Amino acid sequence: MTDAIRGYWAALATPLTPSGDVDRPAFAAHALHLMSEGCDGVVAFGTTGEGSSFSAPERLQAVETLLAAGIEPHQIALGAGFPALPDTIALIRAALALGITHALVLPPYFFRDVVPAGLEAAFSRVIDAVADDRLRMTLYHIPQVSGVAIPPETLAALRRSYGAVLAGLKDSSGDYRQFQAFRAAAPDVALLVGNEADIGRAVADGGAGTICGMCNVVPALVRAMFDDPAVALAPLQTALSYMQGPFVPLLKSILAAQSGKDAWRIVRAPLVSGDAAEGRRIAQALERVAVLA
Repeated sequence: MTDAIRGYWAALATPLTPSGDVDRPAFAAHALHLMSEGCDGVVAFGTTGEGSSFSAPERLQAVETLLAAGIEPHQIALGAGFPALPDTIALIRAALALGITHALVLPPYFFRDVVPAGLEAAFSRVIDAVADDRLRMTLYHIPQVSGVAIPPETLAALRRSYGAVLAGLKDSSGDYRQFQAFRAAAPDVALLVGNEADIGRAVADGGAGTICGMCNVVPALVRAMFDDPAVALAPLQTALSYMQGPFVPLLKSILAAQSGKDAWRIVRAPLVSGDAAEGRRIAQALERVAVLA
């Protein structure tokens, strides 16, 4: 068991069948491909993986496929976090029964006017009810999507209370000042960034690494942000500039173009599939950009 998520982790996109179910063989194949491209681990059913659109049983069945494919439990994190805390608790317990100790946990996200004390109580309830010292919880700060921000003082308080069980936080705000505020409040927490362009400076400033979506389509270019960020940053920023519009449908359209498998374009409602021609155009542009790093 590792103490926290560190290094280069993929926020897995989720391939679907025409009926809208998880295409589990394709899911495992995609994860194995990203691991072969330099990823240290994979996060299933985060934002890029359309996590909030999948039930707990669906998520568990999919990660069982990853385990069966040979990915080690410590290389997998499962996206969790529901408006109802018992659902979050049950999913984390079931993941731990599979040997998966890393959970990426959203705050309860229906009530948008919660105060820091309420968020601290919610995360504390999850940890206390799971009651398993193997758990390594990474909080998920993505307020522009979830509608609920995690204050730095809440992170610090939870770390003081739970130590290693409260292992990390993924900051997907895209605001580097927010990353710095989390670092200042809880310097011993493994802090990860979602914005690929921030990887180099975040690691230099003591960050633990990244969980990111662009690695689905340009894994080597994102890997280069760890190895030589001075060279990789400009090509990566160019790649990010192409991602205009709803991110997940666009990303899956690019994956369809790259793989030659149009089924990659399938998303779950309320998302709507991206344009195939746009996916092909951007895939070609990304291919040119990737060779610059």
